[in-house]
Amino acid sequence: MSLYPAPESGAPPELLGCAENALGLREWLEGEGHQVVSTSAREGEELTKELADAEVLITTPFWPVYADRELLEAARELKLVLTAGVGSDHVDLRAAADRGLLVAEQTGSNVVSVAEHAVMQLLALVRNYVPAYQQVVDGRWDIGEIAARSWDLERKTVGIYGAGAIGQLIAIRLKGFDVETLYYKRTRLEHPQEQVIGARYARLEEMQERCDAIVITAPLTPETEKLFDRDVLSGMKKGAWIVNVARGGIVDTEALVEALESGHLGGYAGDVWYPEPAPADHPWRRMPNHMLTPHVSGTTLDAQRRYAADTRLCLEAYLAGEPLEKDHVIVQDGEIVGGAYKAAFSG
Repeated sequence: MSLYPAPESGAPPELLGCAENALGLREWLEGEGHQVVSTSAREGEELTKELADAEVLITTPFWPVYADRELLEAARELKLVLTAGVGSDHVDLRAAADRGLLVAEQTGSNVVSVAEHAVMQLLALVRNYVPAYQQVVDGRWDIGEIAARSWDLERKTVGIYGAGAIGQLIAIRLKGFDVETLYYKRTRLEHPQEQVIGARYARLEEMQERCDAIVITAPLTPETEKLFDRDVLSGMKKGAWIVNVARGGIVDTEALVEALESGHLGGYAGDVWYPEPAPADHPWRRMPNHMLTPHVSGTTLDAQRRYAADTRLCLEAYLAGEPLEKDHVIVQDGEIVGGAYKAAFSG
């Protein structure tokens, strides 16, 4: 397992997602006679050494091992790659298929957590919350400075690009704010489901023209990599906001900095970066009007319990020689079979 390190204050038992607590699986696995190596190594000699005879690799989107073709081919005993969380773009899926590996993730385990985070960050952007909080910390009191960039969310138009499970939950949560919600999904939702989430289907071009804010929740695939480039960003409404809780690689790094520095975009929030962990000199750290967090949206204590439990279910099935639940499987028998990944890689 390659998991994020515990905080300096220590690892409380409920912090299942850290390397020290190993998803709460160590006692069970070792009791079954398996060797468990739980580390925060993500690359380099230490990871390579541990993977040399590993049959299973467990990693997370929050502290990802970038399992490229070279790494997967070097791990000759590897048979199963599990993501403790949702999103397997840190794995070279074509290489995994070529190797005949089984790749799975914990579908649905943290969708509520991420949806809540997205709504929180959207409100923080629109209401100019972080600069207001910083004034308090700094001992200042400049109402005009904050109010000059503070709006109501009510009656704004919000686009959700990628209305899978997370995107639909965001739309449902936005219904109480009296906004107009547009959504894009590769396969359009049935009309009854559109009514449930309170959103209308629209393509990205319409979102650019009409939306005051766009929330990105699409998976990172060859189709979506750097989709939000200079052309797309410059085509958005002046002053528009973006919230990205999908993957950092969907947004062009330098183009975003330019759009914020020029004042064309009103602000950017989210908790995903590329690469992760983001280096100290990542340009997004210094750009104006951002409200970014580390990649924490999907690893609340509640989410950790869910994705740890689902990881155990996957392992129980694998170790018993039984098939994993279909909804969890991304790569199997030499094919990319998981949902959006299958569609994107077959195109």
